[in-house]
Amino acid sequence: MTVDDSHSRTTPRYPPAPGAPPTPPPRLAGSGPTAEVPRYKRYRAARLLLPRAGAEDPSVAAQRLRGHGSGVPPARRRRWISPSRPTPKRVLVGVVALVFGWLLLSLVLFLVSSHFERTPLPTDVAAVLDPAGNPLTSTNNILVLGSDRRQKDSLEPGAETTGFGRSDSIMLIRTGAGAAARLSIPRDTVIEIPGHGLQKINAAHEYGGPAESVSVIRHWLGIPINHVVEVNFENFPQLIEAMGGVTYTGGCVLSNLDGGSSDGGFTLRLSAGSHHLDGKQALALARTRENLCAPNESDIQREEHQQVLFTDMKNQLLSPMSFLRLPWIAWSTPPAIISDMSGEELLAMFAALTVTGTPPTRVLLPTGQITLPSGEDGLTISEAARRADVARFMSG
Repeated sequence: MTVDDSHSRTTPRYPPAPGAPPTPPPRLAGSGPTAEVPRYKRYRAARLLLPRAGAEDPSVAAQRLRGHGSGVPPARRRRWISPSRPTPKRVLVGVVALVFGWLLLSLVLFLVSSHFERTPLPTDVAAVLDPAGNPLTSTNNILVLGSDRRQKDSLEPGAETTGFGRSDSIMLIRTGAGAAARLSIPRDTVIEIPGHGLQKINAAHEYGGPAESVSVIRHWLGIPINHVVEVNFENFPQLIEAMGGVTYTGGCVLSNLDGGSSDGGFTLRLSAGSHHLDGKQALALARTRENLCAPNESDIQREEHQQVLFTDMKNQLLSPMSFLRLPWIAWSTPPAIISDMSGEELLAMFAALTVTGTPPTRVLLPTGQITLPSGEDGLTISEAARRADVARFMSG
């Protein structure tokens, strides 16, 4: 409110009518020469910065008071809408802003976690990798490994607790620029490893780590390998928990991990059908070597179990509920990955895998068996079968 005290009531508001008696002078307060004429203050309302909810547009009100002098029909006059009133457009803009902010938060958390929480590969890996462009816009062959090295306090019989350990799982992924193919290599496949003779292919990782695995597989298959991704099983359960668990559908599984629950380890019991697994159960399934529920299963069935698990992980990531968990998933993913790729390249790889969908995983099927000098039984693959599977992979 503003105050205007420049006027007094000493002057009549309206002039007297003709012939009317003069207006008597105002009554003075007090008496004598010091008497003063009372003064009155006039108040004017200041213009509001924002109109009140439900208030009428001042221009419309003025036009209405003037009797619609502008000639604009009432039906065509603009209706005044309070800024506080929700409209479909405002709701849509708010939802889009919320989604964008949620995605931006997840992106920042992923990049920060990639920088501070991710374990890098040994420096000798870069020397054996073939150069390639961005995993989203250029076709890349990515070698995915899972080491069977356990923690030092592991009680699992025969488990590797030192060194690199043997590769528990071996899979090639072809992605980027529309390519989509997967090729799984059984770990018991026997090949020639330089300096060690005939050995199972998973022993290359034990002899020289991921760099040796890249060199041996690249030479044996005759294809370029551009990147390596190792699953850090130590942090794998945290990623599964951040995703809200995964669903496994398959046959009966019974395995003892780290000596089983009776020796302080973990025992996995799954009946045939579908089961929702938490982090520890998913890790046990991925590491299961011997399925006591099906003793006749070979390494091929073990690879199939892992593929079912990883496929459902991807489906889980694309589900609507995962969007609500996205910041936690973004933070937990880099610690579960050991790779030569930077955070930006990992994001590009995940984007490429999302765009191309989930292709069927082909398994490099063995064509025979062999007994190694150590007495272990291994699998052999003929050159013709290997070339045929590699050709299908490279054309994917």
